[in-house]
Amino acid sequence: MATSTTYNALSIVYPNGTRIADGSKTIEVRSWKPPEGFKGDLLIVENYHYLREDGITDPHGKPVALVKIKNVRPFMAGDMLAACATKWVPGYYSWELEDIRPITSTETVMAARNIYTVKATLTE
Repeated sequence: MATSTTYNALSIVYPNGTRIADGSKTIEVRSWKPPEGFKGDLLIVENYHYLREDGITDPHGKPVALVKIKNVRPFMAGDMLAACATKWVPGYYSWELEDIRPITSTETVMAARNIYTVKATLTE
């Protein structure tokens, strides 16, 4: 019997969650850094809506991958391909992802801003 586990999660708008899961996107670009000393797995939750304001959520997120953050550094123009980015934005950060493990799940989970916690039952 599968059990639900609590994960640290990051929501990413489609199709970029899928791109992380399939390994074609290895850098996530954000305007902010994860909490100091953040370690462990990060569940990538793909959704279809930009969550532009605090408190906004989407109950229809789909778990697509577990990853680890290898490094966080300034976003550089040379990161465009690995980030699947369409433009370079000064002052943003490149989150280098590693240990990318695709998830097979029919479950829907909440998508929210920043790093948040969510319960999910996953199959790697």
